[in-house]
Amino acid sequence: MIPEFEEDALAEAGFDTLAVRAGHHRTNEGEHSEPMFLTSSFAYRNAAQAAARFGGTEPGNIYSRFTNPTVRIFEDRLAALEGGERCIATSSGMAAILAVCLAFLKAGDHVVCSRSVFGTTNVLFDKYMKKFGVDTTFVSLTDLGEWEAALRPTTRLFFLETPSNPVCEVADVAALAELAHRHDILLAVDNCFCTPALQQPLKLGADLIIHSATKYLDGQGRALGGAVVGNAKLMEEVLGVVRTCGPSLSAFNAWLFLKGLETLRLRMEAHSASALALARWLEAQPQVEKVNYAGLESHPQHALAARQQRAFGGVLSVVVKGGREGAWAFIDATRIMSITANLGDTKTTITHPATTTHGRVSPEAKALAGISEGLIRIAVGLEERDDLIADCERGLAAVALLSP
Repeated sequence: MIPEFEEDALAEAGFDTLAVRAGHHRTNEGEHSEPMFLTSSFAYRNAAQAAARFGGTEPGNIYSRFTNPTVRIFEDRLAALEGGERCIATSSGMAAILAVCLAFLKAGDHVVCSRSVFGTTNVLFDKYMKKFGVDTTFVSLTDLGEWEAALRPTTRLFFLETPSNPVCEVADVAALAELAHRHDILLAVDNCFCTPALQQPLKLGADLIIHSATKYLDGQGRALGGAVVGNAKLMEEVLGVVRTCGPSLSAFNAWLFLKGLETLRLRMEAHSASALALARWLEAQPQVEKVNYAGLESHPQHALAARQQRAFGGVLSVVVKGGREGAWAFIDATRIMSITANLGDTKTTITHPATTTHGRVSPEAKALAGISEGLIRIAVGLEERDDLIADCERGLAAVALLSP
């Protein structure tokens, strides 16, 4: 049998080595690339082993809804990159959030959530969790006083994204962790925009990391998936939800995400560099009212982002003149950017959050979250920067035609 890499060699390995090597234990076939186990179930040597597996007295594969070797490689690798003890994969990013809710909340509990979250996350907490007796208070991501003022004796979870979708606000994770833990509250951080290549919230005090693997972890817009990362005790509760309720990640999608992780840092640095260049260019244009990107010195949390992130990520948003008419004119005039609500792709995407990603959010909530009719979100891909600037020039020219 071909010898596998020693575990102690990876124990002190750097990020890129872990992104390529972590989690893979070669089978007797001696494969170099991670294998795909496209099977729904697993066979046992005898009835006693089957009973031991199902009873939890013997480790091993049981059923691919909650134990699949390819999925496990992805989980182990992402946990290593985040600096967590364990990861549980799910069928989507929203399934990851729901699994956290089902694992740690019950009727009568209270959540404090940033109002600057993905629109569907807002709907999950404000509508569906409310149906099951869980109340949510939405607060400013950046105002620690609002988080503290929202506390109740029944508060069990703080939930946030940083940077936020789509206005790119940045939370002080360490300060929120201190407040949460002072009151025995779990802090969950959606790390989708930065990924562990740029930010590791567990090291800042967070308890749970949420990922939509659909985005940058894949990196090519190919597959749906999600994940939760944390310590072993908390992840055992999340596993119970996935095992029972079945929001499972497929083995094939897990394999795709493993291929994405191999180039994660390289891609995130390239996304970040191009996004910063585009944000600086947009900020100087007369048809632009505001650019939201933490890499800009004008951003109110620029110093905080520079302190807790390695770079500023690939997503920015821009407010153009003319409200919705101006925003739609800009979007429709582009010829390279893909008009789609997804992000984290090698291809640059552009969308109008007020009518897409946050279309189901109330007008009042959108206003509080800074999602105006003139706001456009651009997730910068890996195309040539000059080509993206030229595409934005087309958009701004269309906006200028609307001016009286």
